[in-house]
Amino acid sequence: MLKKNKPQVLFFILLNLFFTLNSFSQKSIYAGIEIGRRAIKVSVLDVNNIKKADYKILSFWTERIPFADHISAAGELTAEDITRTSNTVVDQLKKIRAEHKILEENIFIVAAPVFESARNIDVLKNKISSLTNKELEILDVHEEAKTLVKGAIPPVDFANAFLLDIGAQTTKGGYIDELKDNKLEFVPLALDFGTMTLTDAVEKTVVNKSQINDMSTYQEKSFDFNPVLRKKTKELFDANPTLEKKDKLYLSGGAVWAFSTLYYNENVKEHYVALSLQDVIDYDAVLKNNFTKYTTLAKTNKEAARVLSTYDQKYLISANNILVTCLESIPNLASKKIYFVKEGQVTWLISYIADRSKKVNTNF
Repeated sequence: MLKKNKPQVLFFILLNLFFTLNSFSQKSIYAGIEIGRRAIKVSVLDVNNIKKADYKILSFWTERIPFADHISAAGELTAEDITRTSNTVVDQLKKIRAEHKILEENIFIVAAPVFESARNIDVLKNKISSLTNKELEILDVHEEAKTLVKGAIPPVDFANAFLLDIGAQTTKGGYIDELKDNKLEFVPLALDFGTMTLTDAVEKTVVNKSQINDMSTYQEKSFDFNPVLRKKTKELFDANPTLEKKDKLYLSGGAVWAFSTLYYNENVKEHYVALSLQDVIDYDAVLKNNFTKYTTLAKTNKEAARVLSTYDQKYLISANNILVTCLESIPNLASKKIYFVKEGQVTWLISYIADRSKKVNTNF
């Protein structure tokens, strides 16, 4: 009887194996929809080893919408923003579900901390909930740095590294200390200057306002402002002596993205790009003395063109002044390995995945 039905039995065994493997593979796939300050971003990841941050980006999509500008202008989201966002989230969810057969518990929808200040945020939350049967979670501004650190630093390096993220308004980050009883403590790091705020501070020192767009004047004033930046940065590191013992530094944010893209001028596939202080210094010299090298590069290199469409020369100089100053202020830098977190757009999603993994200690 068994021999007679052997082909059928074999078929059902293989069919069962197929669905088992398919189900297992789905468990490793995660998706995140982030409603950010100025764009909606959708990421789909296949995670092989969350502890080592070993993952593959299956897809990434973005649509630019100036949410933050609308919220700051009116104190709330516009009706158009709410409709457009809801429709986009619904459409992207349908696409994710159809293309990846992803488990529902592996799909997350979040909004940036700026949305907490929108008076009518509940309208958007309720609309997304009713259309998708999923909750829109607002990222907590007080938890933002911790989320960034957990997502940017591979969990295997939690006790051995720290992160700095050079943003537009501030430079933030932090590190994780291991305490007794398997407990962790997150220690935030913060510097008041970011790319835009430093540029604004330098421009305010230009007495003759007719010279405010003159690049030689800006560079002179930027150089004069560096002692202020160094003092603030030194205070940051002096207040955190533990950083001297950390072996690795992870860097993220637009400033480091700009440097990595323009200076290395290559499509680096790794999630973490090794860099050195000397490279950053050499790049600084080109920014200030031979900027046409990068404007020429942008004519044939799409990523370089994207950098220059995001930042003008002033912002790039300010961004790198922060980067150089931070690196030069770090105690015992020569003994540390430095990495650029290339996939900054998915750090929050990696953090969410780590929080739900049994293999990663997130006992804060």
